[in-house]
Amino acid sequence: MPLLPHLEKEPENEREWFAALISMARYLRGPEGCPWDRQQKTRDFARFAIEEGQELHEAAEADDNDHIEEELGDCLFTLLACAAAAEEEGRLTLEGAMRRIHEKMVRRHGHVFGDEKAATPEEAVNAWNHVKAREKGR
Repeated sequence: MPLLPHLEKEPENEREWFAALISMARYLRGPEGCPWDRQQKTRDFARFAIEEGQELHEAAEADDNDHIEEELGDCLFTLLACAAAAEEEGRLTLEGAMRRIHEKMVRRHGHVFGDEKAATPEEAVNAWNHVKAREKGR
Protein backbone atom coordinates (compact mmCIF):
# COMPACT_ATOMS: atom_id res chain seq x y z
CA MET A 1 0.00 0.00 0.00
CA PRO A 2 1.45 3.40 -0.90
CA LEU A 3 1.88 5.75 2.02
CA LEU A 4 1.61 9.50 2.23
CA PRO A 5 4.98 11.12 1.57
CA HIS A 6 5.41 12.14 5.22
CA LEU A 7 4.65 8.68 6.67
CA GLU A 8 7.71 6.58 7.34
CA LYS A 9 5.87 3.33 8.01
CA GLU A 10 2.40 1.82 7.94
CA PRO A 11 0.35 2.64 11.03
CA GLU A 12 0.30 -0.14 13.60
CA ASN A 13 -2.66 0.69 15.86
CA GLU A 14 -5.91 2.64 16.04
CA ARG A 15 -4.26 5.84 17.22
CA GLU A 16 -1.72 5.80 14.41
CA TRP A 17 -4.40 4.94 11.81
CA PHE A 18 -6.59 7.79 13.05
CA ALA A 19 -3.66 10.21 12.83
CA ALA A 20 -2.83 8.93 9.34
CA LEU A 21 -6.42 9.37 8.15
CA ILE A 22 -6.83 12.93 9.42
CA SER A 23 -3.42 13.71 7.99
CA MET A 24 -4.55 12.30 4.63
CA ALA A 25 -7.77 14.33 4.70
CA ARG A 26 -5.74 17.49 5.29
CA TYR A 27 -3.12 16.50 2.71
CA LEU A 28 -5.76 15.98 0.03
CA ARG A 29 -6.88 19.59 0.55
CA GLY A 30 -3.34 20.92 0.26
CA PRO A 31 -1.36 22.14 -2.73
CA GLU A 32 0.02 18.66 -3.50
CA GLY A 33 -3.38 17.05 -2.93
CA CYS A 34 -6.52 16.59 -4.99
CA PRO A 35 -8.26 19.43 -6.87
CA TRP A 36 -11.66 17.86 -6.18
CA ASP A 37 -11.03 17.61 -2.43
CA ARG A 38 -9.79 21.21 -2.31
CA GLN A 39 -13.02 22.37 -3.98
CA GLN A 40 -15.34 20.74 -1.41
CA LYS A 41 -16.73 22.75 1.47
CA THR A 42 -17.94 21.66 4.90
CA ARG A 43 -21.54 21.52 3.65
CA ASP A 44 -20.50 19.25 0.76
CA PHE A 45 -18.80 16.73 3.01
CA ALA A 46 -21.74 16.91 5.43
CA ARG A 47 -24.03 15.88 2.58
CA PHE A 48 -21.65 13.08 1.58
CA ALA A 49 -21.63 11.91 5.23
CA ILE A 50 -25.39 11.42 5.07
CA GLU A 51 -25.03 9.36 1.90
CA GLU A 52 -22.24 7.25 3.40
CA GLY A 53 -24.28 6.79 6.58
CA GLN A 54 -27.15 5.43 4.52
CA GLU A 55 -24.79 2.98 2.81
CA LEU A 56 -23.51 1.88 6.23
CA HIS A 57 -27.09 1.35 7.39
CA GLU A 58 -27.85 -0.76 4.32
CA ALA A 59 -24.74 -2.89 4.90
CA ALA A 60 -25.71 -3.41 8.55
CA GLU A 61 -29.26 -4.35 7.58
CA ALA A 62 -27.80 -6.93 5.18
CA ASP A 63 -25.52 -8.32 7.93
CA ASP A 64 -22.60 -8.04 5.48
CA ASN A 65 -19.59 -7.59 7.75
CA ASP A 66 -17.09 -6.88 4.97
CA HIS A 67 -19.40 -4.23 3.56
CA ILE A 68 -20.04 -2.81 7.04
CA GLU A 69 -16.29 -2.42 7.58
CA GLU A 70 -15.89 -0.72 4.20
CA GLU A 71 -18.80 1.65 4.73
CA LEU A 72 -17.76 2.45 8.29
CA GLY A 73 -14.37 3.44 6.91
CA ASP A 74 -16.05 5.57 4.24
CA CYS A 75 -18.16 7.29 6.92
CA LEU A 76 -15.16 7.92 9.13
CA PHE A 77 -13.05 9.33 6.33
CA THR A 78 -15.89 11.53 5.07
CA LEU A 79 -16.31 12.96 8.57
CA LEU A 80 -12.58 13.59 8.82
CA ALA A 81 -12.64 15.28 5.41
CA CYS A 82 -15.54 17.40 6.67
CA ALA A 83 -13.46 18.33 9.72
CA ALA A 84 -10.47 19.23 7.53
CA ALA A 85 -12.67 21.48 5.38
CA ALA A 86 -14.25 23.08 8.45
CA GLU A 87 -10.82 23.73 9.97
CA GLU A 88 -9.63 25.30 6.75
CA GLU A 89 -12.75 27.48 6.63
CA GLY A 90 -12.03 28.63 10.21
CA ARG A 91 -15.22 27.06 11.58
CA LEU A 92 -13.69 24.74 14.18
CA THR A 93 -10.81 22.48 15.09
CA LEU A 94 -11.04 18.72 15.11
CA GLU A 95 -9.57 18.76 18.61
CA GLY A 96 -12.35 21.08 19.76
CA ALA A 97 -15.03 18.90 18.19
CA MET A 98 -13.57 15.79 19.83
CA ARG A 99 -13.35 17.54 23.19
CA ARG A 100 -16.98 18.69 22.93
CA ILE A 101 -18.31 15.23 22.06
CA HIS A 102 -16.28 13.66 24.85
CA GLU A 103 -17.71 16.12 27.37
CA LYS A 104 -21.24 15.62 26.01
CA MET A 105 -21.00 11.82 26.18
CA VAL A 106 -19.83 11.99 29.80
CA ARG A 107 -22.64 14.43 30.68
CA ARG A 108 -25.34 12.45 28.89
CA HIS A 109 -24.17 9.19 30.47
CA GLY A 110 -24.65 10.34 34.06
CA HIS A 111 -25.95 6.82 34.72
CA VAL A 112 -22.47 5.52 33.82
CA PHE A 113 -20.06 8.30 34.83
CA GLY A 114 -22.13 10.03 37.51
CA ASP A 115 -24.48 9.33 40.37
CA GLU A 116 -27.62 8.54 38.35
CA LYS A 117 -28.79 4.95 38.03
CA ALA A 118 -30.07 3.07 34.99
CA ALA A 119 -30.54 -0.68 35.19
CA THR A 120 -32.34 -1.12 31.86
CA PRO A 121 -31.93 0.26 28.36
CA GLU A 122 -35.18 2.17 28.81
CA GLU A 123 -33.93 3.81 32.01
CA ALA A 124 -30.68 4.72 30.21
CA VAL A 125 -32.62 6.38 27.36
CA ASN A 126 -34.80 8.23 29.87
CA ALA A 127 -31.72 9.47 31.74
CA TRP A 128 -30.12 10.57 28.45
CA ASN A 129 -33.28 12.39 27.37
CA HIS A 130 -33.61 14.09 30.77
CA VAL A 131 -30.07 15.51 30.51
CA LYS A 132 -30.60 16.47 26.88
CA ALA A 133 -33.84 18.30 27.70
CA ARG A 134 -32.17 20.12 30.58
CA GLU A 135 -29.33 21.17 28.24
CA LYS A 136 -31.77 22.42 25.63
CA GLY A 137 -33.66 24.42 28.27
CA ARG A 138 -36.91 22.50 27.99
